[in-house]
Amino acid sequence: MFSSIQELSDRLESAKYVIDPITLKVIFLASRMQKPLLIEGPPGSGKTELARVVALAANTNIERLQCYEGVNEEKAIGKFDESLQRLFLTTQGASWKGDWSEIRRDLHTLNFFVEGPLLRALLSEKPCVLLIDEIDKVNEEFEAELLEILSEWQISIPKIGTIQAKSKPFVVLTSNEVRRIGDPLRRRSLYLRFEHPTVERETRILELRTAESHPEIRAQIAGFGRALRGYSLEKPPSIAEMLDFAEALRILGVREITADLRDVLLPLIAKTEPDRKRLLLRDGFQSLMQDVKHYSQGVQDTGTQSEEQLCAARARY
Repeated sequence: MFSSIQELSDRLESAKYVIDPITLKVIFLASRMQKPLLIEGPPGSGKTELARVVALAANTNIERLQCYEGVNEEKAIGKFDESLQRLFLTTQGASWKGDWSEIRRDLHTLNFFVEGPLLRALLSEKPCVLLIDEIDKVNEEFEAELLEILSEWQISIPKIGTIQAKSKPFVVLTSNEVRRIGDPLRRRSLYLRFEHPTVERETRILELRTAESHPEIRAQIAGFGRALRGYSLEKPPSIAEMLDFAEALRILGVREITADLRDVLLPLIAKTEPDRKRLLLRDGFQSLMQDVKHYSQGVQDTGTQSEEQLCAARARY
């Protein structure tokens, strides 16, 4: 997909994706070694977004398998289209003069098969990005079924046989750590750990991904996101939600986040009733705004103050 680390870096930059040097090299290695990339971390930390921007950088499509409890082979690999098979029998069966075993073979081919994302990824003429999202939500049996695909780059389908990959996709596996992913899958993958971004990194993301032109409010928004994530909320805000938050402030013409904006900001940041009640407490929101001040002020003053320094400032307060 990428001829060099520099090419990958340039393309990700064009896609407005902020990446650190180590993650950049791991992505390049996964691409060149044709190894799956297993990314673990909290919800909203940018795991799924990585797969999207790699596909964009590689100018290819993305096949996504959204995992959930009870997902099965039909959803992941595909199934026979029984209505199309019946139509074929209705139109061709009456005039068929040959061996019926031959028509049975014809009915059990890919011509009558509705492909799922795993099979589409392997049958793609051009290498695509295969995103297996939230793999921690499936059981160990389904996880084991993925090993054939990720080890041999093939899929075995009853009544059809083994389908070999036409191209090897760039595979991204994401996990929110609902359960521990098994060792066989881990051994076959390169591993990345994602956390929510630092204030400095989120400020840079806001600079690249929003229309907000004022650096002071970008720093404050990033500090607001960092404060919320340290506020023991049931649903801490994701990076995508903070981008929406920035857009909402721009539309409202807000140039400074203040405590009197609490009620209008709540629908943007509190996504559960317990979180809403917690932030409705006046003292709670005032305390939150003090944290925002500490985090954002470090970025505005120096642009380089570390998270550890900001946490120490918060502790002193």
